[in-house]
Amino acid sequence: MIKSDFVGKLTGYTNYMNKIKKTVKNKYFISIVFFIVWMGFFDPKDWSTLSTKKDKLRELQKSETALNKQIAETKLELSQLRTSAETIEKYAREKYLMKKDNEDIFIINP
Repeated sequence: MIKSDFVGKLTGYTNYMNKIKKTVKNKYFISIVFFIVWMGFFDPKDWSTLSTKKDKLRELQKSETALNKQIAETKLELSQLRTSAETIEKYAREKYLMKKDNEDIFIINP
């Protein structure tokens, strides 16, 4: 009884292996596997290149957002500089360390 049970399992395993061998020897299966391997690893647009490009795209989009914010701030500052003499004086004092003739400037770094 044990021997016939073992033979039955062995026969089932052999049939299973024969099906796998037939599948692997199938020309369509070989072509599909070759295509998947080629597209996945050797093609100029393989998976690693695509993921690298997606990371670069995210980084550039963050940079674009930051630069657009900086452009908006600069435009606001420019419009204020064009309209007010006090703003021009404040800008010159802060950015270029300009001073009036009768005053001294002390720069203190925190």
